[in-house]
Amino acid sequence: MRSSIVAGLAALAATVSLAVPALAQQRDPAYAAARAEGKVGEQPDGYLGIVGAADPALQRLVDDINIKRRAIYAEKAKENNATLEAYALTAGCQAIARTTPGEKYRAPDGSWQSRTSAAPVRDARCP
Repeated sequence: MRSSIVAGLAALAATVSLAVPALAQQRDPAYAAARAEGKVGEQPDGYLGIVGAADPALQRLVDDINIKRRAIYAEKAKENNATLEAYALTAGCQAIARTTPGEKYRAPDGSWQSRTSAAPVRDARCP
């Protein structure tokens, strides 16, 4: 069963790569600043997370982005006959892979990491 899950995630990877860059283009200045300051980071589940304490404005920003991501994931998952969770996981894998040095991401053990020049540590289920 594990191999079929991995194969399914790999098949979604090409489709996800089309949806996630569109999200990156929607970055507003507040999001770009929070990302650059290490206040937010990518998570394996495909959603943005808050690193450390959140103020109300940051929480609203992250909630808004995650609502938009979920809507895109649900649409794309349906188009690809996949579950929302599988699609979101694949999107999370790709978003973490695209982080740049200095940006934050959540490692499989749940800790927040700062991206270095090395490849990020990703979930073993990533395609």
